[in-house]
Amino acid sequence: MYKNRLADGSCNICGRKVARLRSGLSPKVSQRALAERMQLEGVDLDKNAIQRIECGKRFVTDIELRALAAIFKVPAEELLSEE
Repeated sequence: MYKNRLADGSCNICGRKVARLRSGLSPKVSQRALAERMQLEGVDLDKNAIQRIECGKRFVTDIELRALAAIFKVPAEELLSEE
């Protein structure tokens, strides 16, 4: 049987890193503000989707991952690296 979740039950690898990068921005960016930035990148997400990504309850598409990397100015691979 195929499993598309991490061992801890998370639906994505990048959620915790997204939360850390978002809160590390200066000035600190809210989930709503990040969702607005995603919309400027052409990705339609709302605050609730960002919250679900950060807590690992939502899968992240490659298009969303690319937009997140652009916003945080990091390579997409960095969002996928497990700490």
